[in-house]
Amino acid sequence: MVYMKKKAAGADDIVGKVVRGEISLHKIEDYTDPRSAAMARRKAIETMTGSELESIGSSSLDYSQISNKNAENVIGYMQMPLGVAGPIKINGSNASGEYYVPMATTEGALIASVSRGMKAVTMCGGANARVIKDGMTRAPVFELGSVNDAADFVDWIGRNREGMRKAAESTTSHGKLKEIVPFLMGNNVWIRFSFHTGDAMGMNMVTIASEAACEYIERNFKKARMLSVSGNMCSDKKESAVNNLLGRGKTVVADALIREEVLNNVLKATAASLHNLSVKKNLLGSAMAGSSKFNGHAANMVAAIFAATGQDIAQVVESSSCFTLTEIRGKDLYISVTMPSVEIGTIGGGSSLPTQREALSIMKVSGGGNPPGSNSLKFAEIIASAVLAGELNLLAAQSARELGKAHKALGRNAKA
Repeated sequence: MVYMKKKAAGADDIVGKVVRGEISLHKIEDYTDPRSAAMARRKAIETMTGSELESIGSSSLDYSQISNKNAENVIGYMQMPLGVAGPIKINGSNASGEYYVPMATTEGALIASVSRGMKAVTMCGGANARVIKDGMTRAPVFELGSVNDAADFVDWIGRNREGMRKAAESTTSHGKLKEIVPFLMGNNVWIRFSFHTGDAMGMNMVTIASEAACEYIERNFKKARMLSVSGNMCSDKKESAVNNLLGRGKTVVADALIREEVLNNVLKATAASLHNLSVKKNLLGSAMAGSSKFNGHAANMVAAIFAATGQDIAQVVESSSCFTLTEIRGKDLYISVTMPSVEIGTIGGGSSLPTQREALSIMKVSGGGNPPGSNSLKFAEIIASAVLAGELNLLAAQSARELGKAHKALGRNAKA
């Protein structure tokens, strides 16, 4: 690639132009080489978001090897290319304003795809987002001698919730037991505990708390024997109907109304064409395949954001469960995503590592929130809004038969 404009502006001048909106993030390589472009982009993101990305910038990554091949908008290295999508405007109960979203990926075209969807959403006033339920679960399984004992045990659970709550909450200063739901099969009973865990994803917290509750149970109901603190009704790191119905982590919903002129000019589509594809692909195709996930590629956005921000990668399985719906409203398109089990944290685990913490800081959700729990709620609304944008753009790309072209242009190394 020949950088025809690279002498036209110095690094500081490029950063200034990006901040002022005169140069878009993905156009910086037009003015300089890939390494300098990544540095300028990183500095611009720092300036626009008020974050410090020193750890992200400390790498020996050869930017010329990944530019427009594995990732777009590159700003550094987290054992895989890290880019930013956006900005996207969000009108949430916790996330309010415009956000750049860090995504770690080796799939070329993904970030560019999400960014185009974000542009369309933002031009139409932004995404509305709400967390409607918040609770991390653990479901120990108990064995009893008979169906009669199991039924008596379920009745006992209903009468002794306060004792279980006190035992569980004695193990943590942050966790609060919110729900206790029993499930019976034969002589076996699963108790699905749901906890508020603040800004932590909270798996370790709820496991320890659930063990304490189970000790209380065994002391006071002698016929019940706990087989495992996790009986798979939680349901952790597995696709499940129970998570879709009852939620796990954050249950979050986002929607937007995409105007006709934006559909035509940005997405090269119509409301009718996108809705028809959404019904035939996301709904009928998923049903025909026997899938419980009725969406286009929610896992793409969830996995990339999880990798960038130090989330438990295995929980992409249930966190990417998503129902994408569309409606035609005149000549405009209404689109929504409902995500029942987004399992995330902004403190603890991988989120505390330097580069991951910096990635969270780009969205202003690093660490504990004030009040406690507010950062993780904000983060959930940002994730859902990014998934909404990615779903919208994929429908547009596939409707216009552009998917293969985009991957050919951005996702393939010509030398491979």
